[in-house]
Amino acid sequence: MAESVGVGYGEADRERLVPEAAKSQQRTAFERDRARLVHCSALRRLGAKTQVLGPSSDDFVRTRLTHTLEVAQVGREIGKVLGCDPDVVDTACLAHDLGHPPFGHNGERALAEMARGIGGFEGNAQTLRLLVRLESKVTQPDGTSVGLNLTRACLDASVKYPWGFGEGPVSAVSGRPTHKFGVYGDDRPVFDWVRDGAPEGRKCLEAQVMDLADDISYSVHDVEDAVVGGRVDPQVLTIADQREFIANAVATWYGAPHSAEDLYAAMDRLVAARLWPDGFDGSRRALAMLKDATSQLIGRFAKAAQKATQARYGPGPHSRYGADLVVPDGTAAEIMVLKGIAVAYVMAPRELEPLYDAQRAMLTELVEVLSDRAPIALEIPFAADWRAACDDAARLRVVIDQVAALTDVSAGVWHSRLVGTSGGAGRLT
Repeated sequence: MAESVGVGYGEADRERLVPEAAKSQQRTAFERDRARLVHCSALRRLGAKTQVLGPSSDDFVRTRLTHTLEVAQVGREIGKVLGCDPDVVDTACLAHDLGHPPFGHNGERALAEMARGIGGFEGNAQTLRLLVRLESKVTQPDGTSVGLNLTRACLDASVKYPWGFGEGPVSAVSGRPTHKFGVYGDDRPVFDWVRDGAPEGRKCLEAQVMDLADDISYSVHDVEDAVVGGRVDPQVLTIADQREFIANAVATWYGAPHSAEDLYAAMDRLVAARLWPDGFDGSRRALAMLKDATSQLIGRFAKAAQKATQARYGPGPHSRYGADLVVPDGTAAEIMVLKGIAVAYVMAPRELEPLYDAQRAMLTELVEVLSDRAPIALEIPFAADWRAACDDAARLRVVIDQVAALTDVSAGVWHSRLVGTSGGAGRLT
């Protein structure tokens, strides 16, 4: 009973790096994996990490944790219809943002700059590092941590970018490999174990579902947050100059995944669907209409991908490498329009705020001072990692692990204690 997992999952999929005897006959291996994610400290810390707007800026806006829970709900439903084991998808969704540092992508850029000489920093590679090393639950006989010791299927489903730095697909726009990657050099051995038998550079179906659920969730919910916060008029898709503004924002931030004509056509379809309220006055009626709009959009995008995948591969069940998720071009363009709204009216304007520079300066200064004061200034587990590191590069990686583990709030507290409170950075909390 305990190992009665979904169709298409074999012994290799349930294998763990360190073998474990099942402690309960009432749960599958994948259910145990999901429970490990729910109870891990890295997931709790997401409650105080920035999604788009800082968690202390507004009681309504989403944090990384609330976003993660929404992604898990959307992904679980998409995967269940296709025949994926729901707990594999759920685990991947719960894990997908664990590696993000304080201050969201702004903090990620600061740490990437500090780690340029040691293989870079990437939130997705940091997620794998947390799962297989930093978030300790199981150790090797010699005491070496193997992280949560998840099954191969759940770890593979959590790998959004199955390649190392500079090894990803080449952009048709820039002619360079994508800057996104999923593994650091010193985590390569366990990555290779996870990917044993997997097609090179290809994500399993569960990882593709997680990726789509992430796109759907943040595109829809970021716009919802922006409307409630008064940053976006719901009617922007009907105003000519605003439509152009959104299309230009997409091109600037995301390259050219869709032509302007495709984006305008997607805007027309979204308007014709009559999902958005004519205006937003903050009333309970307006809030209800907006919430219904977000639900309708999520269902629209999820069902389109489900139907397209089943049309190509049959009704299923599908899992692992038995199929690829099919997202219709029109659906992808509609999702991109919503991303463009968030970029144009929220994310791009914030890039110009002095606060953003102060956040990056804070994390940079924390890396510098912790490097000088390690291991004394590090938390006990990181201090042990620092002492065990074999060279300066490995020690710097430990310091960056420590800073990445902080929340927006604790980064401010650490900075005030170790660096001081001069300038804007010290007032972030």
